[in-house]
Amino acid sequence: MNDNIKIVLADDEALFRKGISFILEKQKNINVIFEASNGQELITFLNGQSTLPDIVIIDLKMPVLNGVETTKILRATYPDIKIIALTSYHTKSFIANMIDVGAVSYLVKNTTPQELITTINEVHTNGYYYNDYVLKVIHECIILPKKKAKSRFDDEQLTNREVEVLKLICKQYSGVEIAEKLFLSSRTVEGHRNNLLRKTECKNMIGLIIYAIQNEYVSMENLVD
Repeated sequence: MNDNIKIVLADDEALFRKGISFILEKQKNINVIFEASNGQELITFLNGQSTLPDIVIIDLKMPVLNGVETTKILRATYPDIKIIALTSYHTKSFIANMIDVGAVSYLVKNTTPQELITTINEVHTNGYYYNDYVLKVIHECIILPKKKAKSRFDDEQLTNREVEVLKLICKQYSGVEIAEKLFLSSRTVEGHRNNLLRKTECKNMIGLIIYAIQNEYVSMENLVD
């Protein structure tokens, strides 16, 4: 990947934060532009910037302003910034809550450096990245408790090609990979993705995944190994 990915870290543990920064700065395509010790420090930094980061990697438990509340503010104020949760909390309720408020990926702090780097690259390319466990939590704690969403099938039917693209999105293929599989241009795939968001009234990729499962375009068995 040739794009330079601008990263901001937010974690109150200075030693851990510096360690992550050291690992990421070794990557040719990743640039850590700021480190914050709490959510308020992060928001203050962003408010003063003309060029925003691509990704914020954030802990849940921080003083002054925690990760959940910070994520809510970021989603409302800077919707283009992708948020990766990196925390020691791995219970289903914490994962579901962070995904629900806008995190596009969730990692625990015992993850490997390579898994973190892979997640950053996948999020930068696709806009989101969930491992099998997080996908199962999304299904169990977000999808199942909610009433089955109204399908738009009768109002604005998805085309066969849009369904193909939707299924590949749910499997976390990138736009380029979808284009290669379906023998389409990347621009055409992007058009199908925008149509899917419009027709389903979803705001993001996790919304499309939830929609696809609720309306039985895919099943959880298709999404996880």
